[in-house]
Amino acid sequence: MPIRVTLDLMLNRRKMKAKDLAQRIGITEANLSLLRTGKVKGLRFETLAKICTVLDCQPGDLLAHDPDDDDLMTGGDDLEA
Repeated sequence: MPIRVTLDLMLNRRKMKAKDLAQRIGITEANLSLLRTGKVKGLRFETLAKICTVLDCQPGDLLAHDPDDDDLMTGGDDLEA
């Protein structure tokens, strides 16, 4: 996947445990763990906004784009205009 989740980096910068973040944004630790490891296929904007509010950051601080990833050639699910 060309999108990489960098949530752990921001948690370290804010000196916050994932358990505390999960509690504050209202999701399970298991779901947050899946997000942290990049094993999710999607993320609600509402959840992203809550994470950004608690960590005092921008979405770009939590996600990185790796354009050289092979998934770009597999014809994944794209949004149509």
